[in-house]
Amino acid sequence: MSAAPHKAGRPVSVWTSLHYFNIYRLIVASLFLLAVAFYPRTSGLGSQNLALFVWTNLAYWLLAVFFYAALKRLRGRFDRLLGLEMAVDILAITLMMYASGGSKSGLAIMLLVSLAGAGLVGQGRLALFYAAMATLAVLLEQAWRVLETGADLADFVQTGILCMGFFATAITARLLARRIIANEDLARQRGIDLANQLSVSERVIRDMQDGVMVVDARERVRQWNPQAEALFGMRAPEHADLASFSQALAEKYRAFRDGRKEEGGILRLPGGGLLRLRFVHAGESGDILIYIEDAGRIRQQAQQMKLAALGRLTASIAHEIRNPLSAISHAAELLREEKRSDGQARLSRIINDNAQRLERLVRNVLELGRRDQVATETIPLRGFLENFLDELALHEEYDRSIFSLAADAQAQLLFDRGHLNQVLWNLLTNARRYCSGQPGSVRIEVRERPATRQVELNVSDDGAGIEEEESAKIFEPFFTRHSKGTGLGLYIARELCEANDAFLEWAGNAPGAHFRITGRSRQWLENRNEEGDRA
Repeated sequence: MSAAPHKAGRPVSVWTSLHYFNIYRLIVASLFLLAVAFYPRTSGLGSQNLALFVWTNLAYWLLAVFFYAALKRLRGRFDRLLGLEMAVDILAITLMMYASGGSKSGLAIMLLVSLAGAGLVGQGRLALFYAAMATLAVLLEQAWRVLETGADLADFVQTGILCMGFFATAITARLLARRIIANEDLARQRGIDLANQLSVSERVIRDMQDGVMVVDARERVRQWNPQAEALFGMRAPEHADLASFSQALAEKYRAFRDGRKEEGGILRLPGGGLLRLRFVHAGESGDILIYIEDAGRIRQQAQQMKLAALGRLTASIAHEIRNPLSAISHAAELLREEKRSDGQARLSRIINDNAQRLERLVRNVLELGRRDQVATETIPLRGFLENFLDELALHEEYDRSIFSLAADAQAQLLFDRGHLNQVLWNLLTNARRYCSGQPGSVRIEVRERPATRQVELNVSDDGAGIEEEESAKIFEPFFTRHSKGTGLGLYIARELCEANDAFLEWAGNAPGAHFRITGRSRQWLENRNEEGDRA
Protein backbone atom coordinates (compact mmCIF):
# COMPACT_ATOMS: atom_id res chain seq x y z
CA MET A 1 0.00 0.00 0.00
CA SER A 2 1.42 3.39 -0.98
CA ALA A 3 2.00 6.32 1.35
CA ALA A 4 0.00 9.53 1.37
CA PRO A 5 0.33 11.50 -1.88
CA HIS A 6 3.26 13.94 -2.19
CA LYS A 7 3.92 16.47 -4.90
CA ALA A 8 7.47 17.54 -5.68
CA GLY A 9 8.67 15.95 -2.43
CA ARG A 10 6.15 17.83 -0.24
CA PRO A 11 2.95 16.59 1.37
CA VAL A 12 -0.25 17.80 -0.22
CA SER A 13 -1.23 19.46 3.06
CA VAL A 14 1.74 21.89 2.78
CA TRP A 15 0.70 22.98 -0.70
CA THR A 16 -2.87 23.38 0.52
CA SER A 17 -1.69 25.65 3.34
CA LEU A 18 0.31 27.76 0.88
CA HIS A 19 -2.79 27.97 -1.32
CA TYR A 20 -4.82 29.40 1.57
CA PHE A 21 -1.91 31.72 2.42
CA ASN A 22 -2.16 33.17 -1.11
CA ILE A 23 -5.91 33.62 -0.70
CA TYR A 24 -5.28 35.49 2.57
CA ARG A 25 -2.77 37.79 0.81
CA LEU A 26 -5.24 38.50 -1.99
CA ILE A 27 -8.04 39.30 0.49
CA VAL A 28 -5.83 41.68 2.52
CA ALA A 29 -4.71 43.57 -0.60
CA SER A 30 -8.31 43.82 -1.81
CA LEU A 31 -9.54 45.14 1.58
CA PHE A 32 -6.80 47.78 1.61
CA LEU A 33 -7.80 48.96 -1.89
CA LEU A 34 -11.48 49.14 -0.90
CA ALA A 35 -10.69 50.98 2.33
CA VAL A 36 -8.62 53.59 0.47
CA ALA A 37 -11.23 53.94 -2.27
CA PHE A 38 -14.23 54.48 0.02
CA TYR A 39 -12.66 55.86 3.19
CA PRO A 40 -9.50 57.73 2.10
CA ARG A 41 -9.46 60.09 5.12
CA THR A 42 -10.98 58.08 7.99
CA SER A 43 -9.20 54.74 7.40
CA GLY A 44 -5.77 56.17 8.27
CA LEU A 45 -4.20 54.18 5.42
CA GLY A 46 -1.82 56.25 3.32
CA SER A 47 -2.11 59.16 5.72
CA GLN A 48 1.47 60.28 5.06
CA ASN A 49 1.78 59.42 1.35
CA LEU A 50 -1.49 58.26 -0.22
CA ALA A 51 -0.06 57.84 -3.72
CA LEU A 52 2.76 55.59 -2.49
CA PHE A 53 0.27 53.52 -0.50
CA VAL A 54 -2.11 53.10 -3.47
CA TRP A 55 0.56 52.16 -5.99
CA THR A 56 2.28 49.81 -3.56
CA ASN A 57 -1.01 48.15 -2.60
CA LEU A 58 -2.02 47.82 -6.27
CA ALA A 59 1.30 46.14 -7.07
CA TYR A 60 0.83 43.90 -4.00
CA TRP A 61 -2.64 42.92 -5.23
CA LEU A 62 -1.35 42.07 -8.72
CA LEU A 63 1.48 39.98 -7.29
CA ALA A 64 -1.01 38.18 -5.01
CA VAL A 65 -3.06 37.29 -8.11
CA PHE A 66 0.10 36.12 -9.85
CA PHE A 67 1.14 33.89 -6.93
CA TYR A 68 -2.34 32.41 -6.71
CA ALA A 69 -2.45 31.62 -10.45
CA ALA A 70 1.15 30.39 -10.69
CA LEU A 71 0.99 28.09 -7.68
CA LYS A 72 0.18 24.97 -9.75
CA ARG A 73 3.00 25.67 -12.23
CA LEU A 74 5.73 26.18 -9.64
CA ARG A 75 5.25 22.98 -7.63
CA GLY A 76 8.88 21.95 -8.03
CA ARG A 77 10.29 25.07 -6.28
CA PHE A 78 8.50 25.39 -2.99
CA ASP A 79 11.24 27.11 -0.97
CA ARG A 80 12.00 29.63 -3.72
CA LEU A 81 8.32 30.39 -4.18
CA LEU A 82 7.77 30.87 -0.44
CA GLY A 83 10.90 33.05 -0.18
CA LEU A 84 9.71 35.25 -3.06
CA GLU A 85 6.26 35.62 -1.51
CA MET A 86 7.75 36.56 1.88
CA ALA A 87 10.07 39.12 0.24
CA VAL A 88 7.07 40.69 -1.50
CA ASP A 89 5.07 40.70 1.78
CA ILE A 90 7.88 42.36 3.76
CA LEU A 91 8.63 44.96 1.11
CA ALA A 92 4.99 45.79 0.34
CA ILE A 93 3.86 45.97 3.98
CA THR A 94 6.92 48.01 4.98
CA LEU A 95 6.28 50.54 2.19
CA MET A 96 2.57 50.75 3.05
CA MET A 97 3.49 51.10 6.72
CA TYR A 98 5.86 53.99 5.83
CA ALA A 99 3.13 55.64 3.71
CA SER A 100 0.67 55.32 6.62
CA GLY A 101 2.80 56.88 9.35
CA GLY A 102 5.11 54.09 10.48
CA SER A 103 4.69 51.35 13.04
CA LYS A 104 2.00 53.35 14.85
CA SER A 105 -0.37 52.63 11.93
CA GLY A 106 -0.68 49.00 13.07
CA LEU A 107 0.32 47.52 9.71
CA ALA A 108 3.37 45.91 11.30
CA ILE A 109 0.97 43.32 12.73
CA MET A 110 0.50 42.06 9.15
CA LEU A 111 4.18 41.08 9.15
CA LEU A 112 3.59 38.94 12.23
CA VAL A 113 0.82 37.10 10.38
CA SER A 114 3.07 36.55 7.33
CA LEU A 115 5.94 35.29 9.51
CA ALA A 116 3.61 32.91 11.36
CA GLY A 117 2.29 31.54 8.07
CA ALA A 118 5.80 31.10 6.67
CA GLY A 119 6.92 29.33 9.83
CA LEU A 120 4.00 26.88 9.60
CA VAL A 121 4.48 25.93 5.95
CA GLY A 122 8.26 26.41 5.59
CA GLN A 123 11.17 24.19 6.59
CA GLY A 124 14.41 24.50 8.54
CA ARG A 125 15.90 27.86 9.48
CA LEU A 126 14.25 29.85 6.70
CA ALA A 127 11.65 31.06 9.22
CA LEU A 128 14.43 32.85 11.15
CA PHE A 129 15.75 34.25 7.90
CA TYR A 130 12.32 35.72 7.09
CA ALA A 131 12.16 37.20 10.62
CA ALA A 132 15.58 38.79 10.09
CA MET A 133 14.41 40.27 6.77
CA ALA A 134 11.32 41.74 8.43
CA THR A 135 13.42 43.11 11.31
CA LEU A 136 15.87 44.75 8.91
CA ALA A 137 13.04 46.27 6.84
CA VAL A 138 11.23 47.70 9.89
CA LEU A 139 14.46 49.12 11.37
CA LEU A 140 15.40 50.72 8.05
CA GLU A 141 11.89 52.21 7.77
CA GLN A 142 12.17 53.66 11.28
CA ALA A 143 15.67 55.01 10.64
CA TRP A 144 14.57 56.65 7.41
CA ARG A 145 11.63 58.21 9.24
CA VAL A 146 13.95 59.64 11.91
CA LEU A 147 16.29 61.07 9.28
CA GLU A 148 13.52 62.43 7.06
CA THR A 149 10.95 63.75 9.53
CA GLY A 150 12.94 63.97 12.74
CA ALA A 151 10.80 61.36 14.51
CA ASP A 152 11.39 60.64 18.17
CA LEU A 153 14.29 58.26 18.83
CA ALA A 154 12.15 56.57 21.51
CA ASP A 155 10.18 55.00 18.70
CA PHE A 156 13.14 52.66 18.18
CA VAL A 157 12.22 50.96 21.50
CA GLN A 158 8.75 50.15 20.19
CA THR A 159 10.27 48.97 16.90
CA GLY A 160 12.80 46.81 18.74
CA ILE A 161 10.03 45.16 20.78
CA LEU A 162 8.18 44.53 17.52
CA CYS A 163 11.30 42.95 16.01
CA MET A 164 11.62 40.69 19.05
CA GLY A 165 8.01 39.65 18.35
CA PHE A 166 9.05 38.80 14.79
CA PHE A 167 11.64 36.28 15.98
CA ALA A 168 9.38 34.92 18.73
CA THR A 169 6.57 34.41 16.23
CA ALA A 170 8.89 32.73 13.72
CA ILE A 171 10.39 30.38 16.31
CA THR A 172 7.02 29.49 17.86
CA ALA A 173 5.45 28.88 14.46
CA ARG A 174 8.37 26.69 13.45
CA LEU A 175 8.15 24.57 16.62
CA LEU A 176 4.42 24.19 16.14
CA ALA A 177 4.99 23.25 12.50
CA ARG A 178 7.47 20.55 13.45
CA ARG A 179 5.00 19.11 15.92
CA ILE A 180 2.18 19.28 13.39
CA ILE A 181 4.33 17.59 10.72
CA ALA A 182 5.36 14.84 13.15
CA ASN A 183 1.73 14.24 14.13
CA GLU A 184 0.69 14.28 10.48
CA ASP A 185 3.35 11.71 9.57
CA LEU A 186 2.32 9.57 12.52
CA ALA A 187 -1.35 9.82 11.54
CA ARG A 188 -0.49 9.00 7.93
CA GLN A 189 1.57 5.96 8.94
CA ARG A 190 -1.14 4.77 11.29
CA GLY A 191 -3.65 5.26 8.48
CA ILE A 192 -1.50 3.09 6.21
CA ASP A 193 -1.15 0.42 8.92
CA LEU A 194 -4.88 0.53 9.59
CA ALA A 195 -5.67 0.23 5.89
CA ASN A 196 -3.30 -2.72 5.57
CA GLN A 197 -4.80 -4.36 8.64
CA LEU A 198 -8.31 -3.83 7.29
CA SER A 199 -7.26 -5.29 3.95
CA VAL A 200 -5.79 -8.37 5.64
CA SER A 201 -8.84 -8.75 7.87
CA GLU A 202 -11.21 -8.46 4.92
CA ARG A 203 -9.20 -11.05 2.99
CA VAL A 204 -9.19 -13.46 5.96
CA ILE A 205 -12.93 -13.03 6.56
CA ARG A 206 -13.68 -13.40 2.85
CA ASP A 207 -11.68 -16.62 2.49
CA MET A 208 -12.50 -18.28 5.81
CA GLN A 209 -14.59 -21.45 5.77
CA ASP A 210 -17.07 -20.10 8.34
CA GLY A 211 -19.71 -17.50 7.60
CA VAL A 212 -19.59 -14.10 9.33
CA MET A 213 -22.32 -11.45 9.63
CA VAL A 214 -22.45 -8.01 11.25
CA VAL A 215 -26.02 -7.19 12.29
CA ASP A 216 -27.28 -3.93 13.80
CA ALA A 217 -30.08 -3.46 16.33
CA ARG A 218 -32.71 -3.21 13.56
CA GLU A 219 -31.72 -6.63 12.17
CA ARG A 220 -30.06 -5.14 9.12
CA VAL A 221 -27.05 -7.11 7.93
CA ARG A 222 -24.36 -4.49 7.48
CA GLN A 223 -21.64 -6.88 6.30
CA TRP A 224 -21.31 -10.54 5.42
CA ASN A 225 -18.74 -12.73 3.69
CA PRO A 226 -19.32 -14.99 0.67
CA GLN A 227 -19.26 -18.12 2.83
CA ALA A 228 -22.38 -16.91 4.67
CA GLU A 229 -24.25 -16.82 1.37
CA ALA A 230 -22.88 -20.24 0.42
CA LEU A 231 -23.97 -21.82 3.71
CA PHE A 232 -27.52 -20.50 3.27
CA GLY A 233 -27.49 -21.29 -0.46
CA MET A 234 -28.59 -17.85 -1.63
CA ARG A 235 -27.48 -14.58 -3.13
CA ALA A 236 -28.28 -11.83 -0.63
CA PRO A 237 -29.67 -8.46 -1.84
CA GLU A 238 -27.66 -5.28 -1.41
CA HIS A 239 -29.59 -4.08 1.67
CA ALA A 240 -30.34 -7.38 3.38
CA ASP A 241 -31.88 -8.13 6.72
CA LEU A 242 -31.63 -11.34 8.73
CA ALA A 243 -35.02 -12.58 7.57
CA SER A 244 -33.80 -12.53 3.95
CA PHE A 245 -31.17 -15.09 4.96
CA SER A 246 -33.33 -17.18 7.30
CA GLN A 247 -36.40 -16.49 9.39
CA ALA A 248 -35.19 -19.00 11.98
CA LEU A 249 -31.87 -17.15 12.19
CA ALA A 250 -33.71 -13.87 12.81
CA GLU A 251 -35.66 -15.50 15.65
CA LYS A 252 -32.48 -16.81 17.28
CA TYR A 253 -30.93 -13.34 16.92
CA ARG A 254 -33.90 -11.75 18.73
CA ALA A 255 -33.65 -14.34 21.50
CA PHE A 256 -29.96 -13.53 22.02
CA ARG A 257 -30.51 -9.77 21.83
CA ASP A 258 -33.31 -9.94 24.42
CA GLY A 259 -31.23 -12.13 26.73
CA ARG A 260 -33.50 -15.15 26.38
CA LYS A 261 -30.78 -17.39 24.96
CA GLU A 262 -27.03 -17.78 25.35
CA GLU A 263 -24.55 -17.30 22.47
CA GLY A 264 -26.24 -19.33 19.72
CA GLY A 265 -27.07 -22.94 18.97
CA ILE A 266 -27.87 -25.22 16.06
CA LEU A 267 -29.91 -24.02 13.08
CA ARG A 268 -31.53 -26.61 10.83
CA LEU A 269 -31.90 -25.53 7.19
CA PRO A 270 -34.93 -26.44 5.06
CA GLY A 271 -32.74 -28.76 2.98
CA GLY A 272 -31.71 -30.74 6.07
CA GLY A 273 -28.30 -29.13 6.66
CA LEU A 274 -27.15 -28.10 10.13
CA LEU A 275 -25.44 -24.81 11.00
CA ARG A 276 -23.79 -23.97 14.32
CA LEU A 277 -24.37 -20.33 15.36
CA ARG A 278 -22.41 -18.12 17.75
CA PHE A 279 -23.47 -14.57 18.65
CA VAL A 280 -20.94 -12.03 19.98
CA HIS A 281 -21.44 -8.37 20.91
CA ALA A 282 -19.26 -6.17 18.70
CA GLY A 283 -18.75 -3.40 21.27
CA GLU A 284 -20.44 -0.13 22.13
CA SER A 285 -21.89 0.26 18.63
CA GLY A 286 -24.67 -2.19 19.47
CA ASP A 287 -23.83 -4.42 16.50
CA ILE A 288 -23.72 -8.18 16.92
CA LEU A 289 -21.33 -10.57 15.18
CA ILE A 290 -22.79 -13.88 14.04
CA TYR A 291 -20.35 -16.72 13.33
CA ILE A 292 -21.82 -19.52 11.23
CA GLU A 293 -20.19 -22.95 11.02
CA ASP A 294 -21.19 -25.89 8.87
CA ALA A 295 -22.01 -28.46 11.54
CA GLY A 296 -22.25 -31.19 8.91
CA ARG A 297 -18.70 -30.47 7.75
CA ILE A 298 -17.45 -30.52 11.34
CA ARG A 299 -19.13 -33.84 11.98
CA GLN A 300 -17.78 -35.23 8.75
CA GLN A 301 -14.24 -34.20 9.68
CA ALA A 302 -14.64 -35.76 13.10
CA GLN A 303 -15.99 -38.91 11.48
CA GLN A 304 -13.04 -39.03 9.10
CA MET A 305 -10.63 -38.68 11.98
CA LYS A 306 -12.41 -41.47 13.83
CA LEU A 307 -12.35 -43.67 10.73
CA ALA A 308 -8.65 -42.96 10.19
CA ALA A 309 -7.87 -43.85 13.80
CA LEU A 310 -10.09 -46.91 13.56
CA GLY A 311 -8.37 -47.93 10.33
CA ARG A 312 -4.94 -47.73 11.95
CA LEU A 313 -6.20 -49.69 14.94
CA THR A 314 -7.82 -52.31 12.71
CA ALA A 315 -4.67 -52.71 10.64
CA SER A 316 -2.62 -53.17 13.81
CA ILE A 317 -5.06 -55.75 15.17
CA ALA A 318 -5.17 -57.57 11.82
CA HIS A 319 -1.40 -57.76 11.76
CA GLU A 320 -1.34 -59.22 15.26
CA ILE A 321 -4.12 -61.73 14.44
CA ARG A 322 -2.40 -63.07 11.34
CA ASN A 323 0.29 -65.14 13.12
CA PRO A 324 -2.01 -67.06 15.53
CA LEU A 325 -4.50 -67.46 12.68
CA SER A 326 -1.85 -69.11 10.54
CA ALA A 327 -1.07 -71.46 13.41
CA ILE A 328 -4.77 -72.38 13.74
CA SER A 329 -5.03 -73.05 9.99
CA HIS A 330 -1.90 -75.20 10.05
CA ALA A 331 -3.20 -77.19 13.04
CA ALA A 332 -6.55 -77.73 11.29
CA GLU A 333 -4.73 -79.07 8.23
CA LEU A 334 -2.78 -81.51 10.39
CA LEU A 335 -5.97 -82.70 12.10
CA ARG A 336 -7.62 -83.31 8.75
CA GLU A 337 -4.70 -85.47 7.56
CA GLU A 338 -5.03 -87.80 10.58
CA LYS A 339 -7.48 -90.68 10.48
CA ARG A 340 -10.44 -89.41 12.43
CA SER A 341 -14.13 -90.14 12.56
CA ASP A 342 -16.51 -88.35 10.21
CA GLY A 343 -17.63 -86.00 12.99
CA GLN A 344 -14.09 -84.99 13.78
CA ALA A 345 -13.32 -84.49 10.07
CA ARG A 346 -16.38 -82.26 9.76
CA LEU A 347 -15.28 -80.17 12.75
CA SER A 348 -11.79 -79.91 11.30
CA ARG A 349 -13.24 -78.71 7.98
CA ILE A 350 -15.32 -76.05 9.77
CA ILE A 351 -12.23 -74.81 11.58
CA ASN A 352 -10.26 -74.67 8.35
CA ASP A 353 -13.02 -72.86 6.39
CA ASN A 354 -13.49 -70.18 9.04
CA ALA A 355 -9.74 -69.75 9.44
CA GLN A 356 -9.43 -69.15 5.70
CA ARG A 357 -12.31 -66.65 5.86
CA LEU A 358 -10.54 -64.77 8.65
CA GLU A 359 -7.33 -64.92 6.63
CA ARG A 360 -9.07 -63.24 3.67
CA LEU A 361 -10.50 -60.59 5.97
CA VAL A 362 -7.08 -59.86 7.47
CA ARG A 363 -5.51 -59.74 4.00
CA ASN A 364 -8.16 -57.26 2.82
CA VAL A 365 -7.69 -55.01 5.84
CA LEU A 366 -3.91 -54.96 5.35
CA GLU A 367 -4.39 -54.23 1.67
CA LEU A 368 -6.62 -51.28 2.58
CA GLY A 369 -3.89 -49.91 4.82
CA ARG A 370 -1.55 -49.74 1.83
CA ARG A 371 -3.94 -47.68 -0.35
CA ASP A 372 -1.72 -44.58 -0.19
CA GLN A 373 1.34 -46.44 -1.50
CA VAL A 374 0.66 -45.70 -5.17
CA ALA A 375 3.14 -46.38 -8.00
CA THR A 376 1.24 -45.10 -11.02
CA GLU A 377 2.23 -46.35 -14.46
CA THR A 378 0.76 -46.44 -17.95
CA ILE A 379 -0.93 -49.84 -18.39
CA PRO A 380 -1.95 -51.13 -21.88
CA LEU A 381 -5.32 -52.57 -20.88
CA ARG A 382 -5.83 -55.19 -23.58
CA GLY A 383 -2.64 -57.12 -22.88
CA PHE A 384 -2.99 -56.64 -19.12
CA LEU A 385 -6.57 -57.94 -19.09
CA GLU A 386 -5.79 -61.00 -21.22
CA ASN A 387 -2.99 -62.05 -18.88
CA PHE A 388 -5.09 -61.24 -15.83
CA LEU A 389 -8.04 -63.38 -17.02
CA ASP A 390 -5.73 -66.32 -17.69
CA GLU A 391 -4.25 -66.02 -14.20
CA LEU A 392 -7.69 -65.65 -12.55
CA ALA A 393 -9.14 -68.69 -14.35
CA LEU A 394 -6.10 -70.78 -13.41
CA HIS A 395 -6.01 -69.70 -9.75
CA GLU A 396 -9.74 -69.91 -9.04
CA GLU A 397 -10.29 -72.88 -11.38
CA TYR A 398 -12.79 -70.96 -13.54
CA ASP A 399 -13.71 -71.77 -17.12
CA ARG A 400 -11.88 -69.16 -19.18
CA SER A 401 -14.72 -68.98 -21.70
CA ILE A 402 -17.01 -67.41 -19.08
CA PHE A 403 -15.18 -64.10 -19.56
CA SER A 404 -15.49 -62.11 -22.78
CA LEU A 405 -13.14 -59.20 -23.47
CA ALA A 406 -13.69 -56.25 -25.82
CA ALA A 407 -10.90 -53.69 -25.54
CA ASP A 408 -9.27 -51.17 -27.83
CA ALA A 409 -5.68 -52.15 -28.47
CA GLN A 410 -4.58 -48.51 -27.98
CA ALA A 411 -6.36 -47.91 -24.65
CA GLN A 412 -3.93 -47.22 -21.80
CA LEU A 413 -4.83 -46.44 -18.18
CA LEU A 414 -2.80 -44.56 -15.55
CA PHE A 415 -3.00 -46.84 -12.52
CA ASP A 416 -0.97 -48.75 -9.98
CA ARG A 417 -0.59 -52.25 -11.42
CA GLY A 418 -0.98 -54.01 -8.07
CA HIS A 419 -4.04 -51.91 -7.17
CA LEU A 420 -5.69 -52.56 -10.53
CA ASN A 421 -5.06 -56.28 -10.07
CA GLN A 422 -6.76 -56.18 -6.64
CA VAL A 423 -9.75 -54.15 -7.93
CA LEU A 424 -10.38 -56.44 -10.92
CA TRP A 425 -9.96 -59.55 -8.77
CA ASN A 426 -12.77 -58.35 -6.48
CA LEU A 427 -15.06 -57.30 -9.34
CA LEU A 428 -14.60 -60.44 -11.46
CA THR A 429 -14.87 -62.93 -8.59
CA ASN A 430 -18.15 -61.26 -7.60
CA ALA A 431 -19.36 -61.35 -11.21
CA ARG A 432 -18.43 -65.03 -11.49
CA ARG A 433 -20.24 -65.82 -8.26
CA TYR A 434 -23.57 -64.34 -9.47
CA CYS A 435 -23.46 -65.01 -13.22
CA SER A 436 -25.12 -67.95 -15.03
CA GLY A 437 -21.80 -69.66 -15.76
CA GLN A 438 -22.41 -69.76 -19.49
CA PRO A 439 -19.69 -68.74 -22.00
CA GLY A 440 -19.50 -64.95 -22.22
CA SER A 441 -21.70 -64.41 -19.14
CA VAL A 442 -19.14 -61.98 -17.66
CA ARG A 443 -18.32 -59.12 -20.04
CA ILE A 444 -15.29 -56.81 -19.81
CA GLU A 445 -15.35 -53.76 -22.10
CA VAL A 446 -12.80 -50.97 -22.40
CA ARG A 447 -13.73 -47.63 -23.96
CA GLU A 448 -11.49 -44.62 -24.45
CA ARG A 449 -12.98 -41.11 -24.14
CA PRO A 450 -10.65 -38.71 -26.05
CA ALA A 451 -12.87 -35.70 -25.33
CA THR A 452 -12.38 -36.07 -21.57
CA ARG A 453 -8.96 -37.82 -21.73
CA GLN A 454 -10.38 -40.72 -19.74
CA VAL A 455 -10.69 -44.50 -20.04
CA GLU A 456 -13.76 -46.50 -19.00
CA LEU A 457 -13.42 -50.13 -17.90
CA ASN A 458 -16.84 -51.86 -17.64
CA VAL A 459 -17.51 -55.17 -15.87
CA SER A 460 -21.00 -56.70 -16.10
CA ASP A 461 -22.64 -60.11 -15.78
CA ASP A 462 -25.93 -61.78 -16.68
CA GLY A 463 -26.99 -62.56 -13.11
CA ALA A 464 -29.93 -61.25 -11.10
CA GLY A 465 -28.31 -57.86 -10.51
CA ILE A 466 -28.50 -55.61 -7.45
CA GLU A 467 -31.76 -54.45 -5.93
CA GLU A 468 -32.35 -50.69 -5.80
CA GLU A 469 -32.63 -50.56 -2.01
CA GLU A 470 -29.23 -52.26 -1.67
CA SER A 471 -27.43 -50.12 -4.27
CA ALA A 472 -26.62 -47.39 -1.72
CA LYS A 473 -24.97 -49.92 0.65
CA ILE A 474 -22.82 -52.01 -1.68
CA PHE A 475 -19.72 -49.84 -1.17
CA GLU A 476 -20.09 -49.72 2.60
CA PRO A 477 -17.60 -51.81 4.60
CA PHE A 478 -18.79 -55.23 5.83
CA PHE A 479 -21.93 -55.20 3.69
CA THR A 480 -22.32 -58.51 1.86
CA ARG A 481 -25.03 -60.86 0.58
CA HIS A 482 -22.72 -63.87 0.48
CA SER A 483 -22.46 -66.11 3.52
CA LYS A 484 -18.69 -66.52 3.17
CA GLY A 485 -17.93 -62.97 2.05
CA THR A 486 -16.08 -60.41 4.15
CA GLY A 487 -18.02 -57.37 2.92
CA LEU A 488 -14.80 -55.45 2.21
CA GLY A 489 -14.23 -56.27 -1.47
CA LEU A 490 -16.15 -53.40 -3.12
CA TYR A 491 -15.21 -50.98 -0.35
CA ILE A 492 -11.50 -51.68 -0.85
CA ALA A 493 -11.91 -51.57 -4.63
CA ARG A 494 -13.39 -48.06 -4.49
CA GLU A 495 -10.71 -46.86 -2.04
CA LEU A 496 -7.94 -48.13 -4.31
CA CYS A 497 -9.55 -46.43 -7.31
CA GLU A 498 -9.72 -43.12 -5.46
CA ALA A 499 -6.07 -43.48 -4.49
CA ASN A 500 -5.29 -43.62 -8.24
CA ASP A 501 -7.54 -40.61 -9.09
CA ALA A 502 -10.12 -42.96 -10.60
CA PHE A 503 -13.77 -43.59 -9.78
CA LEU A 504 -15.63 -46.87 -9.29
CA GLU A 505 -19.41 -46.80 -9.55
CA TRP A 506 -22.39 -49.10 -9.94
CA ALA A 507 -23.86 -48.29 -13.37
CA GLY A 508 -27.10 -50.21 -12.94
CA ASN A 509 -28.22 -53.67 -14.04
CA ALA A 510 -27.69 -54.89 -17.60
CA PRO A 511 -29.35 -57.30 -16.67
CA GLY A 512 -26.82 -58.27 -14.01
CA ALA A 513 -24.67 -55.92 -11.98
CA HIS A 514 -22.73 -53.41 -14.08
CA PHE A 515 -19.67 -51.71 -12.53
CA ARG A 516 -17.62 -49.00 -14.24
CA ILE A 517 -14.10 -47.76 -13.52
CA THR A 518 -13.31 -44.30 -14.92
CA GLY A 519 -9.65 -43.29 -14.85
CA ARG A 520 -7.08 -41.09 -16.57
CA SER A 521 -5.76 -42.06 -19.98
CA ARG A 522 -2.30 -41.66 -21.45
CA GLN A 523 -3.62 -38.67 -23.42
CA TRP A 524 -4.21 -36.89 -20.10
CA LEU A 525 -0.58 -37.45 -19.10
CA GLU A 526 0.74 -36.22 -22.44
CA ASN A 527 -1.43 -33.10 -22.24
CA ARG A 528 -0.16 -32.33 -18.72
CA ASN A 529 3.46 -32.72 -19.86
CA GLU A 530 2.84 -30.32 -22.76
CA GLU A 531 1.37 -27.74 -20.40
CA GLY A 532 4.38 -28.14 -18.11
CA ASP A 533 6.77 -27.56 -21.04
CA ARG A 534 4.90 -24.41 -22.07
CA ALA A 535 4.98 -23.11 -18.51
